Amino acid sequence: MKNVDDLIDSAAELADHGLSKGEIADELNVSRETASWLVERAGGNDESAAQTDTDTTADIHVDWSALGRDSTRLTYAAKAMADLLVKEGEAVDLTVGIEKAGAPLATAVARELDTDLGTYAPAKHQWEEGDIADHGGGFSRNFAAIRDRDCYVVDDIVTSGTTMRESIDAIREHGGEPVACVVLVDKVGYDEIDDVPVYSLVDVVSVDRE
Repeated sequence: MKNVDDLIDSAAELADHGLSKGEIADELNVSRETASWLVERAGGNDESAAQTDTDTTADIHVDWSALGRDSTRLTYAAKAMADLLVKEGEAVDLTVGIEKAGAPLATAVARELDTDLGTYAPAKHQWEEGDIADHGGGFSRNFAAIRDRDCYVVDDIVTSGTTMRESIDAIREHGGEPVACVVLVDKVGYDEIDDVPVYSLVDVVSVDRE
């Protein structure tokens, strides 16, 4: 995707396939607010889009599909992510991937670090206007349990930190201890979230020249 029009078209296609706006945000690697704006614009609702324009802060779309579509490249990225994590913790035996895009990355990271694998589906996958507070995320029972274990947390992008914070809270609520987080790209530049170190392969710095 090279421009905003491509993102709008993609948002429309994903909405037509029944994805929630939260899932669209995840698929396009943008914030919830940007996803809402894209969907409104795709639907031709200029009044809603104009309102969203005033409420939405600047966002950056990250397209890492060149890594994601090639297992060899993905493995190389995971090796680098794993290298960032090994400096934290001594007895970590679980890597938790945040679905959807964080799961394949976490799988490759877990292999590099020789840990078990868990996955967490955040509340935003069910998000539409007005209902995200009514839904929670959850851990898949098809993967390793969280209880009483130190773990690493893996995702692709940090946009606002909301999903990472939710995941950290969920791990703690299930008796686990998040030792460190790692992502491909951090749009904010976090050093830590809720006292958990955050590492990234790329930090995006926005320069306001106004």
